[in-house]
Amino acid sequence: MTETPDQAALRAFLRPYTTKSDGRGALSFAGTVAVYGVALVLGVWLAEAGQRGAAGLMVVVLAFASVRLYVLQHDCGHAALFRRKGLNDVVGYALSVFSLTPYRVMQYNHNQHHAYLGNLDHRETTEVYTMTLAEWQAAPWHRRLWYRLYRNPVVMLSLGGIYAYFIAYRWPRNTRVVGVWGVIAHNLMLAGYLTLIWATLGLVGLVVWGVSALLAGVIGVFLVYLQHNFEETYWDRKPSLDFRKATLVGSSSLDLGWLWDLGTGNIAYHDLHHYNPGIPSYNLRRCQRALPEALRAHDVIRWPEAIRSFRLKLWDEDAGRLVPFPKAETARMVAAE
Repeated sequence: MTETPDQAALRAFLRPYTTKSDGRGALSFAGTVAVYGVALVLGVWLAEAGQRGAAGLMVVVLAFASVRLYVLQHDCGHAALFRRKGLNDVVGYALSVFSLTPYRVMQYNHNQHHAYLGNLDHRETTEVYTMTLAEWQAAPWHRRLWYRLYRNPVVMLSLGGIYAYFIAYRWPRNTRVVGVWGVIAHNLMLAGYLTLIWATLGLVGLVVWGVSALLAGVIGVFLVYLQHNFEETYWDRKPSLDFRKATLVGSSSLDLGWLWDLGTGNIAYHDLHHYNPGIPSYNLRRCQRALPEALRAHDVIRWPEAIRSFRLKLWDEDAGRLVPFPKAETARMVAAE
C-alpha cells in the first residue's frame, strides 16, 4: 500500500492532534530530564560498586533518555512542544547540551530537510545520502568504494553517530548562516557540563556519559536511516515531484514496540510528523493508533523489515524503489577476493 490518501480528510483528521499542551510538554521535558539524571547517577554508583550488569542497564536507559531529549529539542524547533514559541526556543537551547546539537543548527538543517524531502536534486539536505542506480553504474571505483563504506550498517551506525554528534556539530557547515556565537556558546556550555560531571561524579561519570552518548548516536542514526530508507519510499525530480506524497510515502511509520516509542519520543511515526510537523511528539503515537486504514499511506514497518532495510543502497529511478547493490557486481567482487 503506497497510495496518497485523501488530503482534505487527512488534514481534518490530524488537526485535533496539533493541539499543544504546556502541561504535557513540561511533563515530557521534566520527566525525561529526571530519568536522564537518575540513570547517570545510578550508573556511576553501580559501576563503582562493581555491579557492571546493572550499570550497563543504566547506560542503556541514559542513552534512550538522551535520544528522547533530542526529539523534544526537535519538537521545540517546530514550535510544537509548548504553545508559546518563546518557551519552545528557551527549552530548545537548554536541551542542546544533552543532545550535543546546537539548537539553531538543528532547526535550520531540519527545516531544509522538510523542504526538500524526496527531491533527487537536493539530496544534500537529507541526513543519509543516497545515490541513484544510474549514478552508481557511472561512478568510478573510488567513489563506489567510498559509498560502500558509507552505507555499510556497521560503519554507518558506529562511525556515523560519532562523526555527526561528536565532530560535525562542534562546528557545522552552516555555522555562518545560523550564527557563529550561538555555536560557540553551545560548545562552551557543553564543555561546562562535562566539567560538572567530572567534578561531581569523577572519571567514572565521564565514562558512563561517554558510553551512553555513543549508544545514543547509534540509536539516532538507526532511526534517521529507517525514517526514509525503506523499499517503497519515494524520490522524484521536479516538475513531477509530489511534495505531499514525499511527506507521507517517502517517510516511514515504524512500529517497534511501546518501549521503543517511549524511549524515542514517538518519532518513529515519521510520516505523520512530516505531513504535519505541528503535531507534538506526545500526540504522535495516539494519532497513529487512531488513524483510519483509508488514511494510511503505507503499511507500518516492524523489526524484521526494519533490519532488512539496511540491505537497500540505491534508488532505482525506473523501478521507483530502493534496491540493493547489483548482485552480479557484488558476486564479481567476492570472487576477486
